[in-house]
Amino acid sequence: MNPIETLSRVGKEVSACTQCELHFSRKHAVPGEGPADAEIVFIGEGPGFHENEQGRPFVGAAGKFLEELLAKIGMKREQVFITNVVKCRPPGNRDPKPEEVETCVSCYLERQLQAINPKVIVTLGRYSMGYFVPNVKIGDVHGQSFRVRGKLVIPMYHPAAALHQGSLKPILENDFARLPELIGKAALAPEAIDNNPPQQQEPPKQLSLF
Repeated sequence: MNPIETLSRVGKEVSACTQCELHFSRKHAVPGEGPADAEIVFIGEGPGFHENEQGRPFVGAAGKFLEELLAKIGMKREQVFITNVVKCRPPGNRDPKPEEVETCVSCYLERQLQAINPKVIVTLGRYSMGYFVPNVKIGDVHGQSFRVRGKLVIPMYHPAAALHQGSLKPILENDFARLPELIGKAALAPEAIDNNPPQQQEPPKQLSLF
């Protein structure tokens, strides 16, 4: 099965998924969107109100800010793949439960990443970061690059957090500004990327990236 077919199948499965309690309150599941050959995958936490209404990721205020951040580095939304660790909106915008994250990642996100095989994975917020670079605080590692099973992972603040807390906005903008350089390094010399990983950075055992 080619990457486009895999992503299409995952999308159909997500839309019909009943594997956790989040399906009871969803209006539309949000599998994610973007090209099957995207160099960058952005992974947020979960759909919000507008995403639940439209079935698309990052379409509210945070999505608009994400598009602005991409534009500043000469990129368009259509060039990247955007998704979340959970594909259905948690009721009342509560935090996703560990079992919900584990189920959604193992059933769907892993397959999406395997199909796309991106050069860079950007985690937006602490929930997606925690699955790739656990046991750290986002304030300590944002903008840094980590090798997780052969993939370059860059934790960043969630655009929504930057909108709610103005002091985070320039930090997120600065982290985004480094993306083109990191993508170039990942393409030319993956092993040469500078990295100051925390002592505990192995992904959880239940996640088998690539």
